[in-house]
Amino acid sequence: MRWRTILLQYCFLLVTHLFTALEAVPIDVDKTKVQNIPPVESAKIEPPDTGLYYDEYLKQVIDVLETDQHFREKLQKADIEEIKSGKLSKELDLVSHNVRTRLDELKRQEVGRLRMLIKAKSDSHQDVGIDHQALLKQFDHLNHLNPDTFESTDLDMLIKAATNDLEHYDKTRHEEFKKYEMMKEHERREYLKTLSEEKRKEEESKFEEMKKKHENHPKVNHPGSKDQLKEVWEETDGLDPNDFDPKTFFQLHDVNSDGFLDEQELEALFTKELEKVYDAKNEEDDMVEMEEERLRMREHVMNEVDTNKDRLVTLEEFMRATERKEFLEPDSWETLDQQQLFTEEELKEYENIIALQENELKKKADELQKQKEELQRQHDQLEAQKLEYHQVVQQMEQKKLQQGIPPSGPTGDLKFQPRMYFCLFTYLLFGFLL
Repeated sequence: MRWRTILLQYCFLLVTHLFTALEAVPIDVDKTKVQNIPPVESAKIEPPDTGLYYDEYLKQVIDVLETDQHFREKLQKADIEEIKSGKLSKELDLVSHNVRTRLDELKRQEVGRLRMLIKAKSDSHQDVGIDHQALLKQFDHLNHLNPDTFESTDLDMLIKAATNDLEHYDKTRHEEFKKYEMMKEHERREYLKTLSEEKRKEEESKFEEMKKKHENHPKVNHPGSKDQLKEVWEETDGLDPNDFDPKTFFQLHDVNSDGFLDEQELEALFTKELEKVYDAKNEEDDMVEMEEERLRMREHVMNEVDTNKDRLVTLEEFMRATERKEFLEPDSWETLDQQQLFTEEELKEYENIIALQENELKKKADELQKQKEELQRQHDQLEAQKLEYHQVVQQMEQKKLQQGIPPSGPTGDLKFQPRMYFCLFTYLLFGFLL
């Protein structure tokens, strides 16, 4: 369904963990069936976690909406701008009562979940008197003023929030990657400071050697160029490069046969290029950098081919791109090792931030240590009082024996003597206050 495909591009087709090395799976093709590719109607590809804190709620709402025939028909005819603008949210008023009831329940569950998160966070800071309504305002994917029913406003807010968040997702990934690289360099330099002059020179020499080894790789084809696609056609698909046909290529790599190349399907095309540069077995190759390179390649192709910016490549857009000069005669592609990822000024600024964070952590650690020592002091004081109490009781028992008074009752317990224990309590209290 086209509407679901369009909507889910904003919701489900991004990598969750920024620094996990993920390899796209090559597509196996039967050469005898290239000209007649059967549609994969029954195949259901589970979307990955978007990384959004309301990811599960988003999936559940879409799944419920899919069950309503009227809403599904309206969205089949919709374009991306109508979905993003919230125009179609008004159609929610016409869905069946059963669907509305299920959406209401989903919203109540989500509000309950958010309140639990707020409470957990408040408890960790030992806050009291939580104003849930005020704190719910920070969540912009639902209408917190009406926590019980799912209205058209909720659908509008959910779509806009997911669209906005995921449009900034790639930018966030780039920023996190840059921090990762600066942290690597910071730790390397800090480690060098701990070494002797001789050891430091050895480490520097090893570092430069590994750097050169990493840079010594085959030429990387320009992502989305004819050379790059033909290499996939030949080496991944196992087909004759002389028979390369863009339309057939598109159909082969439209894995779910929905008529689009989505972001995951595009990223899978770059695996062969990335394998020229990165190998998990090599010490000099960083798999986090490989995923950053994959992201850069996908962004580049999307910017060149996705003319309506809906994060999907149609067959028409793909075929138009193959007619351009850039497809046949592309510029050379600069890999990450050919670029400056950060400046010295940026590294120094980042190190200053790290230093401030470390100071804050040290202060908290010192405070916790003081609290621990205070608790230990109180514990030792209570243990001392306990010992003193037992000694006083023993002395009293000895005194009673000397006076010929039975030390205990028939059950073996000490007899309750109000006057004696009042004196004992007064004695201990006075000692504690001193």
